[in-house]
Amino acid sequence: MPIRQLSETMINQIAAGEVIERPASVVKELVENALDAGAARVEIVTAGGGLNLIRVTDDGSGIPEKELALAIARHCTSKLADNIHDIRSLGFRGEALPSIGSVARLSIRSRTANGDSAAEIGIEGGRVSAVKPAAANRGTTVEVRDLFFATPARLKFMKGERAESSATSDVIKRIAIAFPAVRFTLAGSDRSTLELPATDDSPEGRLRRVAQVMGADFPENAIAIDAVRDGVHLAGHVSIPSFSRANALQQYAYVNGRPVRDKLIAGAIRGAFADVLPRDRHAVTVLFLTLDPAIVDVNVHPAKADVRFRDPGLVRGLIVGAIREALANAGIRAATSGAAGMMAAFRPGAASYAHPGPANGHRSYEAAYRASGSAGFDPARSPQRPLDMGFENTEPGNGGFGENDQAAFDAGPLHSADARAGQTETAETLLGTVLGAARAQVHENYIVAQTRDSLVIVDQHAAHERLVYEALKNALHSRAVPSQMLLLPEIVDLPEEDAERLAMHSETLARFGLAVERFGPGAVAVRETPSMLGETNVQQLVRDLADEIADNDTVDTLKERLDRIAATMACHGSVRSGRLLKPEEMNALLRQMEATPGSGTCNHGRPTYIELKLADIERLFGRR
Repeated sequence: MPIRQLSETMINQIAAGEVIERPASVVKELVENALDAGAARVEIVTAGGGLNLIRVTDDGSGIPEKELALAIARHCTSKLADNIHDIRSLGFRGEALPSIGSVARLSIRSRTANGDSAAEIGIEGGRVSAVKPAAANRGTTVEVRDLFFATPARLKFMKGERAESSATSDVIKRIAIAFPAVRFTLAGSDRSTLELPATDDSPEGRLRRVAQVMGADFPENAIAIDAVRDGVHLAGHVSIPSFSRANALQQYAYVNGRPVRDKLIAGAIRGAFADVLPRDRHAVTVLFLTLDPAIVDVNVHPAKADVRFRDPGLVRGLIVGAIREALANAGIRAATSGAAGMMAAFRPGAASYAHPGPANGHRSYEAAYRASGSAGFDPARSPQRPLDMGFENTEPGNGGFGENDQAAFDAGPLHSADARAGQTETAETLLGTVLGAARAQVHENYIVAQTRDSLVIVDQHAAHERLVYEALKNALHSRAVPSQMLLLPEIVDLPEEDAERLAMHSETLARFGLAVERFGPGAVAVRETPSMLGETNVQQLVRDLADEIADNDTVDTLKERLDRIAATMACHGSVRSGRLLKPEEMNALLRQMEATPGSGTCNHGRPTYIELKLADIERLFGRR
């Protein structure tokens, strides 16, 4: 077949395949155009999941009559000057309107602020109609009918009406969070109306808009983030560890006000919460990155959902560091959803609030009871030191922890001199603390405490596990990790670029006990490995590290492996379910929890305590 020039309609239909994936894509492009035009009110109407009708009306600056024909021409835009590296608007490619018009019936009616009347233009399957006068208020109305009628094969890939409507709602919510001063309304015969009243651009206004989108319980369970590094500013909110979701759909990220779905940002959020959430749970986040447009590329894909940072390591480090610092500074907090679940469990006929069963290595108190036999529970059988759990080999260099690391256990809450001193405090003083005064231990696993205005129930094993884990981590990362020398160096063959990356990070790797050096072209020699890892697959470890450095410019894989070993040791070295505690031991545990960052969840992400307010208890008994 000879080479020939494609027709303009064919070019636009090919472009539509990238820009216009589904009705939600159309809504996104049209709403972004409205926001670029300075709209303070945006109204969206859909029918048939958006396949039959999409109408977006705004009160923005409008399009002059003489520019309407250019608006639907390919690669025509008013949002980009001569510098592609200085993009400050949501749209800039000039592809959305002609792409939509090539696969649907599109009409645009617009009036400027100083215009005497409005004008309208239409395009149907790529065929443009003449501009004609129309009646309209200031702003623009874009109407899209019969989406993909010109490319019927595309309709086979559409999901059901409800799924398409849901995708459109998600798009509007994501955009609305970044523009709290704009009022959004989404309505139609195929959905219930979504209305997001305007707030303002202050931090309080942004949080009110976030509450409109994500629910009123998020601000109550969120921690503010505000950090700057090398000209990159990160702001927003993240949920406390005990307030999480089963998927990552409620993780919202913005780069210079643009909603993005970037794997680097998602990976950084996952890494920041790795210590406090189980692998199948996800934090709820709203993060805003603000940086010089010249150091971020938003022109990666026509859909503009992906971005590329000039220094991805800087961005990842900022996100991970800021979130971890915020979690550490937030102190101990219980999710308000825990109290709501407990209230529901107390109501007659309600399903049990309890966890469905032991998980992540935790023993239930029923299992502990059966294991103890008819003699009942014996505190002596519930070891709390690692040596009692089979970690006898603790000499440095022998794959275990040495003397200094053992001290991490001995400094735990049940041995703390400061904690024992706190036992002499008056009951009134203890009632004023976050977790209050211990009153009882039930089922040999749960500590019941009282504060001035609430009842607190603590899972003793989960709580002490977190405390021991934090002590172990501090001991582990306060100095170089002990290493063991290999009898014969392990030679790992790698692509030249991977070997170079590992060599560049050799000093950091050495701090974690992994001695790596170049061994000719395309290979590295591993002479020492972390003692904690014991026998390990060195080849796979090095390759995993090379992949992570290539993706994120970090060596977190090795650190995470060491932390996982510390978590396992903490699990076995903590107070076991079924151990009877004395009142002073229970209070010591509560005081240490209050002083330890992240103690609201155990190493596996499960809550360590639940708080029920006195007002809620009174409501249960009809006193309120």
